[in-house]
Amino acid sequence: MELADFTKPGEKKKLIMAVALGFIAILFLWWTFIGFGSAKPSATRPITTSQGPGTRPRGAQASDLSSAPQVDSVNDLQVIKVSTAVPVVQEPRRNIFAYYEAPVRAASPTPTPTPTPTPPVLLASISPANVYAKTADFTLEVAGDKFTSEMRIFFDERELPTKYKGPQQMSASVTAAMIANPGLRQIKVRTPDAREYSNQIGLTVAPPPTPNYSYVGIFGTPHHVDTALLQDKNNKEILGVQRGDLLSGRFRVTSISEKEVVFVDTNLKINHRLAMTEGEKTAGSPTSRPTPRVDAEDDEPKL
Repeated sequence: MELADFTKPGEKKKLIMAVALGFIAILFLWWTFIGFGSAKPSATRPITTSQGPGTRPRGAQASDLSSAPQVDSVNDLQVIKVSTAVPVVQEPRRNIFAYYEAPVRAASPTPTPTPTPTPPVLLASISPANVYAKTADFTLEVAGDKFTSEMRIFFDERELPTKYKGPQQMSASVTAAMIANPGLRQIKVRTPDAREYSNQIGLTVAPPPTPNYSYVGIFGTPHHVDTALLQDKNNKEILGVQRGDLLSGRFRVTSISEKEVVFVDTNLKINHRLAMTEGEKTAGSPTSRPTPRVDAEDDEPKL
């Protein structure tokens, strides 16, 4: 093998270039596999996930905490700016046609009424079934079935003196005080201890007819025969009546005074009283005429 001749200028340059290239290759390999010292840690904050207290990041081990980068000085700390502005949220759109509807409640079921037991005693009819108020005492006749001598007739739950006539007929006396006012009265038949009882039937107490007149005035005569002025409420006609006169075919005048006129109903034997009133003034009636002026209290001529 022929050796290089270093006496030549070109051979020396080639040798120097080969040595320099070899040194550079050695430095590159050293830096790649070993390095030239520890690098300064970066100040970049590690990225963490938001987790609850006492929890550890997913996949983190105890050894990872010890190998986390440490802060060498205060200068490595950075101020984190947090924005406190509340983001503007657009108001949701509302439907003006939407309104609250109350829930429909199901109707409670109506309880089935308990059927009333059929009374063991039958009350079929009463006589009379209608009477006028303020009339006199009368006898009430009842008809039915299964009556006994122990049963009594009850007038609005008041026991009446009862006369037993048989298992299908009974009677009792009703006083005038019981029918003094109009209304409906309930009639039934039962024993005093209510062990045996019947159904109820209503007795109608109607208001009696009254004179359809107004007492508007009175005239006196030398013989003390007074004449009452009555005004008919239907046609406003003025009538002059005296004691004993009969009006409307049933009302007879029995008393006349400056305060009232008394009538008696010839059919029902009921008294009616009419107090004096002004009545309804019409043209041509005595109550509508002006009273003449009197110059002096004594109308006798002066001597």
